Amino acid sequence: MKIKNIATFILALSFALINAQDIYLSKVAKVNDNTDKFFIKINKDTSAEYLGQIDVQGFSSDDEEVFSRIYKKAKEIGANAFAYQPFDTVDEIEQLFNPSNYRIKLFYVTKEEFSKNSQQLYLFSTSEKSQTISINKKDYVLEPRSYLSLTTIRGDIYTISTKKFLGSAIKVSNTDGVPQYFQVSALKVSSNKSGDAGINLKSGDITGIDRSFGDFLRMIYTEIK
Repeated sequence: MKIKNIATFILALSFALINAQDIYLSKVAKVNDNTDKFFIKINKDTSAEYLGQIDVQGFSSDDEEVFSRIYKKAKEIGANAFAYQPFDTVDEIEQLFNPSNYRIKLFYVTKEEFSKNSQQLYLFSTSEKSQTISINKKDYVLEPRSYLSLTTIRGDIYTISTKKFLGSAIKVSNTDGVPQYFQVSALKVSSNKSGDAGINLKSGDITGIDRSFGDFLRMIYTEIK
């Protein structure tokens, strides 16, 4: 191998190692034998059984792939719910979420918790660039890795548009009391990699995503206030 090729190989290997991401079960307290497909985000007030935790070290902009790996690890111990767990600090001040190093606590919740009514509508940007959208003719700017949360009124119709020439426009209405999740992107979104949860393909640049993946994005993205 020529010296130039060796140098290129070493540089590429070093870059890969620096940017490598490790996702692993760092603690297992209990294993649940449920076969639930969902994996939802819960808060500290939710009644849940603690099962273990996952540590994520290293950053990746491929949110689909990261979610898929976390999902599969969680299902190894029967978890169907999760919550962000801030690391302990000396001054006991909660740190801001760090996408390169974070911890997730895993739980089991009953289907009753999963089925609670919600009128929330979530709209996510992507990790690449900002997106301008319109909701019932009101404009919003979604910065990279951010999302908008709206409380809808049952039965009302909401028109969401990407405000682009030949761009997408959809009408949504929440009559069933379930949260709805969409991602806005000019890029093509691939099919889900987990096999059980993730992306639900939709034409155009407004993509419907399922609750499990949407709740994961709510944890790693920043909410627009």
